[in-house]
Amino acid sequence: MGFYLNSTTAYTLYKDETMKPYFVDKTDILKELIPLANQGSNYVCITRPRRFGKTVMADMIVSFFSEACDSSDIFDNLHIAKDKQYRHNLNSYPVIHITLNELPRKCTTYEQYIERIEDKLIKDLIHAYPDVEIDETDAVWDILKSINLKNPDVRFIFVLDEWDYIFHREFVTEKDKMSYVEFLSNLLKGKAYVSLAYMTGILPIAKYSSGSELNMFLEYTMASEERFSGDFGFTETEVDHLYKKYLIICEEPKVTREGLRTWYDGYHTRSGERVYNPRSVVASLTNNNLGNYWTSSGPYDEIFYYIEKNVDDVRDDLALMISGRPVESKVREYAATSMNLSTKEEIFSAMVVYGFLSYENDCVFIPNKELMDKFCDMLKKESSLGYIYRLAKDSDRMLRATLNKDIATMLEILEYAHNTEIPLLSYNNETDLTAVVNLVYLAARDHYRIEREDKAGIGYVDFIFYPENRTAVCIILELKVDRTPEEAIQQIKSKKYALKFSGKMGSEPKYTGKILAVGIAYDKISKKHSCKIEEL
Repeated sequence: MGFYLNSTTAYTLYKDETMKPYFVDKTDILKELIPLANQGSNYVCITRPRRFGKTVMADMIVSFFSEACDSSDIFDNLHIAKDKQYRHNLNSYPVIHITLNELPRKCTTYEQYIERIEDKLIKDLIHAYPDVEIDETDAVWDILKSINLKNPDVRFIFVLDEWDYIFHREFVTEKDKMSYVEFLSNLLKGKAYVSLAYMTGILPIAKYSSGSELNMFLEYTMASEERFSGDFGFTETEVDHLYKKYLIICEEPKVTREGLRTWYDGYHTRSGERVYNPRSVVASLTNNNLGNYWTSSGPYDEIFYYIEKNVDDVRDDLALMISGRPVESKVREYAATSMNLSTKEEIFSAMVVYGFLSYENDCVFIPNKELMDKFCDMLKKESSLGYIYRLAKDSDRMLRATLNKDIATMLEILEYAHNTEIPLLSYNNETDLTAVVNLVYLAARDHYRIEREDKAGIGYVDFIFYPENRTAVCIILELKVDRTPEEAIQQIKSKKYALKFSGKMGSEPKYTGKILAVGIAYDKISKKHSCKIEEL
């Protein structure tokens, strides 16, 4: 078996994956790929944010198609085994599998990187096809063509994982990038020896292919294409299934189903189906803890890298998103935009591609708590964001003031928010006031799960703060415009919102700390806020 050609590495890795307790069977994608491989000369590029299962899927595809070894011990027990095409296509192709994020030892130039790939693949081909006269000095594509001419039935499946990895290395120049795209074009485009080329990455091909070099690929992004959308990330049904497993496996489960939705949901397919970040869901269930898993890995953690390209243009929309509102933005045209991220649309589009923002109905928004926490951390550090930075810093004081019933400090912070240039502060209705509350209570997200319009008692409360520590102070917050905070407190009492902290009848209370009823009001005539806090 070779290093790239018919390697057994993918089989070993994917088999390991299937043995894990929170494995999800995604083999239905093979029903789409088998006809493409049978037809020949098909090219598929899947672009998704990192940690969305691209590499596991590549290992699965290689394990299924590759003639390197019999993988029926894996696939006989998975969904694809029920398909009529299954047995005929299992382990029936020579597969060239290249993981493009691997570098040679002490790699400092693009030439060292690409020569490693060429040399190892040429050695594989010489070993596998001794009946073909091969000159080691020939280009890889010439050798593959010779093999196909000698054996016309030999057509290869190429699986290229993380095709755009090399573009993020410091030693790679713009000229190198052009050479790399030409290499892929020479290797794959218009070649009779290609049965199927399956390629994955983060950024769309057109980001780097300025001409027609790689236009034979059909690209499938999460934002713009429905096909393959359910094959990457976890669907609602799949997370339900995993959670049931978790409740059986874990002796003292601490993760709630609602917690998984709050922390890791928020992505959408083009058709609107909810999608969870798979790595984070699995890590959370495995560790029995809701936490930041996806955003703590990889080289693209610094969200501010994108924002700093155009702080003035992005800042106000960022305030809107952090306040919980979506922002209109063009994303579909991203593949044809400039590489310099010089406009707001380009910045938001890049953030959608990397998974920092979600995209639906022509709007971008922060998808979940995992990402919201990352944004909030960034806001507290970047003074160049002006008033948003100040509000983020003041949110610590706002929470302390609320817990201490310090009305004067609360009013000071609310007045500052009102007097800034934030475009969302038209204060025409409670929705505008809601946006402000989201901003001034940013720090509370570190200690509370904050729900908006949550069903409680005999109505729906504006905000309810569920503490992470069951003995900590619980907060119920009601908003009023052109009415009084006393009316807000009375509504909290009359609609019995505090019952939300009591738990189910006959069971122990889920929260045992004191409960604060907080009323915040705004008068449009006087343009003043008023607050009242009462312990229930």
